[in-house]
Amino acid sequence: MNPSATEARSDAPDCLLTLALPRALEEEVLDTLMSHPELARGFTVLHGQGMGAHVALATAMEQVQGRARRVFVQVAVTRPQAQALLRALHEALPRARMAYWIVPLLGFGHVGEAV
Repeated sequence: MNPSATEARSDAPDCLLTLALPRALEEEVLDTLMSHPELARGFTVLHGQGMGAHVALATAMEQVQGRARRVFVQVAVTRPQAQALLRALHEALPRARMAYWIVPLLGFGHVGEAV
């Protein structure tokens, strides 16, 4: 496999930061990420559901279903960028209840023509 130009760069993403947040926080979180283009050049937004003992069920429907509507935001970044983004989110939204995880990213690039 030939590495793309993105994979060969020294500033290539080496981890994937995933944020799991209530849908009510979606716009605020996205605005915060977009205000830091030096840290988050782009990201993916997915809608899903969260279940578990630590998931707050905000609406009557969520309480009946036993799961909460969630937004998942994924950002491919370097480890220092991930830490800086988490700090920026904490400063912008100190009371936000969102989970996050960071996993190693084994590769990053594009298929086909340059985007």
